[in-house]
Amino acid sequence: MFSSAALVSASILALVVPPSLAVPFVAQANTTITSAASTTVPVIPVTNVTSHGRFTGPPPTTTGAISTEVTASSIPARPAENFKLQYPADGRLHEPQPAPYTPAGGLGTNGSEPVYRVISDFDYESVALALYQEWIELDLFRWGLSTFSVEEFEAAGLHAEDRSLLEYMAEQEVGHATALTNMLGPQAPVQCTYNYPIATVREYIDFSQKLTRWGESGVYGFLNHLDSRETAQILLQSITTEARQQMIFRQFDGLFPMPVWFEVGIPQSWAWTLLAPYISSCSEGQTRLIWQNFPPLRILNQPNPARINGSSVWNETTSAYANALNSTGISAADNCLYAVDGTQDCGPAITQNRSDPLSYPGRQVFLEWDPPGFRTGPNNSYVTSTSAGSPRFAAWVSQLNVTYTPLRNISGNTAYTIQPNSSTYEGDPAVNGTMFLAITDDDLYVTPFNLTQINPHVNALAIYQAG
Repeated sequence: MFSSAALVSASILALVVPPSLAVPFVAQANTTITSAASTTVPVIPVTNVTSHGRFTGPPPTTTGAISTEVTASSIPARPAENFKLQYPADGRLHEPQPAPYTPAGGLGTNGSEPVYRVISDFDYESVALALYQEWIELDLFRWGLSTFSVEEFEAAGLHAEDRSLLEYMAEQEVGHATALTNMLGPQAPVQCTYNYPIATVREYIDFSQKLTRWGESGVYGFLNHLDSRETAQILLQSITTEARQQMIFRQFDGLFPMPVWFEVGIPQSWAWTLLAPYISSCSEGQTRLIWQNFPPLRILNQPNPARINGSSVWNETTSAYANALNSTGISAADNCLYAVDGTQDCGPAITQNRSDPLSYPGRQVFLEWDPPGFRTGPNNSYVTSTSAGSPRFAAWVSQLNVTYTPLRNISGNTAYTIQPNSSTYEGDPAVNGTMFLAITDDDLYVTPFNLTQINPHVNALAIYQAG
């Protein structure tokens, strides 16, 4: 109850303050309430991998991808399902609503309790592949921090805050590995040992931005095909974090952070093909995968982001598949990290615009690929293979597009092709960013949702640094 004195004071204040003006008032907390977390889910145990390098152990006792009865040599193309063409899409509601403010339709929307586990072979093999990727990222991020000195990072333009960010990205991978392991169960793949074709900080950053590219794109390729929608939800919320990691590595690499309108998705066998060569060995009993390993493709004039003129280059990569940059032979005059001209600089930055593009339409791209039948992957226990006929095309896979260009001057396992001038939509060149290049025997028409149909026609595979 108010006292009479308080009412009088309020009346006087009302007379003094004009009614059109508000009296400023700043609220300040007097009490901070703290409490322990009600539930803390433990992460899975992880270790710092202490062995790195090529596999030198005994020949594997088990080789090749896992398999069961195979019912056909490939999945045939079929016409679109009729029901997908029948919805009128006129902005009106056509079915009774299951609840207020809820339209009819959708998957996993009937109120049943979510179950966050894989429910098919397709789910298991896809999520297990993603877990292999999470494990190598965890190791790679930590390996770089422990391998290179503070002075080497500083010389590459990466300072304490940048190194702290790398360390935090490794911690993110612990969370991702925990989530995927929990959805797979007790036979989930565990940490392995790894082999990185890296000698400098600049090579480390470029390899990392390429590895996170195929890691991100590999999940996009299968995410919407998973039977377990609950599992897909968790993967979606982890892979969007990895997308940020990939962009950060592009920024560390002195590249424009996001030069595309859409991020590309690739088949699982492409992601496994690109990942497996950098896994040196896994422990006995490690869960094996079903996915194919295609032969490697070398891009002999792969654009080099460490050069001022990154397109004028020959044989400056550290390995096939990733085709990551080699910085050891670049003179100071040609190294864009030390460029005085701001238009030529490629140091770490929020964004960079290169005056000399890394690649361009009409560029001659020289290619060399291996035949199938070579050992690869953990313990050299997988074997590269292809069912494709004679190589005829280069397939440029980026954004929403697969663009084919003919191979020219084919001689054995070498050829060249011409970088195409194609667009996703007007104003968006399709060939850009960190993308994928495959050798094929046919210019098969495929789209983002059925890109896996191209697999029987793939001769070899690589990453292409278009921009």
